[in-house]
Amino acid sequence: MEKIITKNKKAVIYARVSSKEQEKEGYSIPAQLKLLNVYAADKGYEIVEEYKDVETAKRAGRAGFSEMVGFLKKQAARKSDEERCRTILVEKTDRLYRNFKDYVSLDDLDLEVHLVKENIILSNDSRSTEKFMHGIKVLMAKNYIDNLSEETKKGMIEKAEQGIYPSYAPIGYINAVCDGKRFIQSDPTTALLVRKLFEWYATGKYSLLDLTKMAYAEGLVSRKNKSKIPKSVIHEILTNPLYFGDFIWNDKHYRGKHEPLVDKELFDRVQEVLAGKGHSKAKYRSHSWAFQGLITCGHCGCAMTAEIKKGRYVYYHCTGNKGKCPEKYVREEEIAGQFGEALKAIQLDEDVLKWVITALKQSHAEEKKYHDEAISSLQNQHERIQNRIDEMYLDKLDGRISSEFYDRKNGEFRREQRAIIYKLERHQSANQSYIDEGVRLIELSQRAVFLYEKQNMIEKRRLLDFVCSNSIWKDGKLIPTYRKPFDSLAVANLAYQKEKAVSGIENGLRSFWLPGPDSNQRQGG
Repeated sequence: MEKIITKNKKAVIYARVSSKEQEKEGYSIPAQLKLLNVYAADKGYEIVEEYKDVETAKRAGRAGFSEMVGFLKKQAARKSDEERCRTILVEKTDRLYRNFKDYVSLDDLDLEVHLVKENIILSNDSRSTEKFMHGIKVLMAKNYIDNLSEETKKGMIEKAEQGIYPSYAPIGYINAVCDGKRFIQSDPTTALLVRKLFEWYATGKYSLLDLTKMAYAEGLVSRKNKSKIPKSVIHEILTNPLYFGDFIWNDKHYRGKHEPLVDKELFDRVQEVLAGKGHSKAKYRSHSWAFQGLITCGHCGCAMTAEIKKGRYVYYHCTGNKGKCPEKYVREEEIAGQFGEALKAIQLDEDVLKWVITALKQSHAEEKKYHDEAISSLQNQHERIQNRIDEMYLDKLDGRISSEFYDRKNGEFRREQRAIIYKLERHQSANQSYIDEGVRLIELSQRAVFLYEKQNMIEKRRLLDFVCSNSIWKDGKLIPTYRKPFDSLAVANLAYQKEKAVSGIENGLRSFWLPGPDSNQRQGG
């Protein structure tokens, strides 16, 4: 890349490895820092901070990333542009983002991100197509991470199927382990106090605010900082079916094997009191409204809810929680039709679709190289361990080691080999699924309208959840909000369609989709 000339030459560096294996395989923090510091010196950047994260099974979270976001937020609040630092230098896309939330949190800060190995610079001034392609890469990286955590998710679902609550114990319970199996059991210090909450509220004499004060007086406090439990948490406790023996996991109802703290009769009595005082109670809706939670009222910002008229027609209307609202009732079919029109904004022409898929496959080369190197390293590790096992077996036959020592070490080595095989399978699967998911995502944008029109209302909602969020309904019109990266795609596609109408496909394709000779550089470079 050519040297970049910008007024503000301050930057932060971020380096990350996601496992000890990556440290060993040449993706070390020092290697990344060296690359980024050389790049900064070449481009004339002053490095004001360096942030690093090494993630392992024993060390979850990303303290370095969180610190960097906090620092950049403070920089954004500075009045003088000359004093601000708004540039991040990072090796490549999957070093910066671990999930889609990371992408959104940085995108909101108006930053300039240099992906050094990918030869890409992204900012608010970048073309919408560049942002879209970058968003696709982030989604692909997220899918890879999701694949790696699939076994954990399966294990949690399996526990739920067995009636074992698979998560962190709520107030009144503690997490315990027996024979290697994790479960929840009643907390001897808080279980009776939680039961008291139900008994007090069931009398109808106390409000939720009363209960927060009474619970604190009895010694029921927050686990985190020993402070008073807020009213909202008291409400969560009173409406959680886990306390009478059931629990909800992934929107599915399970009968738990843990000890109930209250009986079903007491729990139901509390729900009736909550309803009588105007509070929401635990219940299972007989109707699942397709678009509830997806749109809000454009007049007052309240949620749009639904109800059935004449026994079969579904109408949506503003909840009116902030007072009388002028928004009129609207049929579910009308909302569905306008969402269908919104999907057409991300539908690609066939020639553009082919180009985007080709570009994605080309960008996959770097990621494939990483997986290929990882697979080769793991295969070498497996072979070395097998050689040790073979040599150790000969030592046993020659009497140089005891059978007991051989059995113990052989068991250890075999466990290591099984772990290596599991990692090999993950890398081999991710090597292809990483790019396949990106291609499928693009193809979805091509087929979204067709798929949408063929589905029932609930299936329409599932498709929309992937593409849209927090859309607005005002004066009978839908104002869609697209999720990333579909927002960039919608903008680019609209510009392309306008150009196509004026200049023809070739000019439109060149102007909005194919990168120019210096598309990532700033003017004056």
